[in-house]
Amino acid sequence: MPQGKPAGVRCVQLDAGNRCRIFGSPERPLVCSSLAAEPQMCGSDSEHAMSFLHSLEIATEPLV
Repeated sequence: MPQGKPAGVRCVQLDAGNRCRIFGSPERPLVCSSLAAEPQMCGSDSEHAMSFLHSLEIATEPLV
């Protein structure tokens, strides 16, 4: 997504299993590469992880 990904919008690089198609590639955005998953972020299931990521997106969304 050349102009960035708006909060709440699914990344176009995620496959059906929610795996990054460009993981390890130089095209992968720095923000993705620098995100280090931790137990607090991941929780016990993917629903928790997605909710946590959504809250990060909202908290870091630029003010217009």
